[in-house]
Amino acid sequence: MRLHRNLVLAVIDALSMIFNEEEYADKVVQKILKRDKRWGSRDRGFIAETTYEIVRYKRLYQEIAEVKSPWTRADLFRVFAVWATLRGIPLPDWDQFKNTPTRRIKGKFDELAKIRKYREAVPDWLDEVGEQALGGDRWSKELAALNQQASVVLRVNRLKTNPAALQKELSTLGIETVKLKTYPDALLLKQRQDVFKTPYFKKGWFEVQDASSQLVAPFLQVKPGQLVVDACAGAGGKSLHLAALMENKGHLLALDIYDYKLKQLKLRARRNGVHNLEPRLIQSTKVIKRLHNRADRVLIDAPCTGLGVLRRNPDAKWKLNPDFLERVTNTQSQLLADYSRMVKPGGKLVYATCSILPQENEQQLQKFLQKECGSNFVLEEEKHCSPADDGFDGFYMARLSRK
Repeated sequence: MRLHRNLVLAVIDALSMIFNEEEYADKVVQKILKRDKRWGSRDRGFIAETTYEIVRYKRLYQEIAEVKSPWTRADLFRVFAVWATLRGIPLPDWDQFKNTPTRRIKGKFDELAKIRKYREAVPDWLDEVGEQALGGDRWSKELAALNQQASVVLRVNRLKTNPAALQKELSTLGIETVKLKTYPDALLLKQRQDVFKTPYFKKGWFEVQDASSQLVAPFLQVKPGQLVVDACAGAGGKSLHLAALMENKGHLLALDIYDYKLKQLKLRARRNGVHNLEPRLIQSTKVIKRLHNRADRVLIDAPCTGLGVLRRNPDAKWKLNPDFLERVTNTQSQLLADYSRMVKPGGKLVYATCSILPQENEQQLQKFLQKECGSNFVLEEEKHCSPADDGFDGFYMARLSRK
């Protein structure tokens, strides 16, 4: 493999923005890829995948390169040289790579690879939290799985088509997919391709949504004609899935505290042909109080550490800290207490996170059930989605029924 200067410089610029300016990796990559229209799919793939790989293994690479934040331009090239050397990619004869200690890099890697916090590249505090919560063996397996590149999975919009029809049409465009047995609406891409430019995405035939995430909406057991509340809707991936499961019948309320996310949802709903969805901004407690004891189904897709989705958001582990973990678990507890009041007697509630930590998941739920606000609820079913076992994102979901 031959390294091209303009592509390497693009990666260096991206890493600087992510690590020194603390911008989000996905936004940075999108921005960088727009820099040169002459770049083909292979060039764009190199930039994106290399950037994500270095972000993923930041701690390991910086330890080998012996650099510390904030990173200078020279530091970034040193880290890039580590990445290339460990992959057997010859370094070009550029000034930035002169005197790169190839043997030392490989020797240092062999030494550090024996230590999990370096091998899997996580902060000390997070490694300790994970081992204490899951045990050393399970934590090691989950981290190794979370450091793999995420698959691209489509969720077929059954309001407009079905998996077989979409699979056939994508095949005519050279996009080959595989059906996933236990995920009825999912198609897995055989290789990474830009599906957003296809006419079928523009027609609303599918959304990109991980297989584990696709399990949440069906877990709520919605029916056409019900009043359903997606209490932390965000940009609405699960809201759109709920609308399809409701067959566009009934009333689906998508709530969120961020107006810009709900505006995105409106656009997505229009493309998906969703008619029973109403985005509603939470500006005060009145929005929730008006819904007390009214909803047939409530989904609380709670804010969390996002540890289950590190494969697609690897920079998240460098932004997390112990204080955030404490704050987010407090927020989860408060949301359960407040939003559960929207469920009417006989109705159902699903609490979900994209975390693999018990303190955000089953432990959080047990605390709720032991409080007065949870005394009217009964746990029906829990489900853990493990990156190590399932090969997709880490998720937790629990369905409760109100007496």
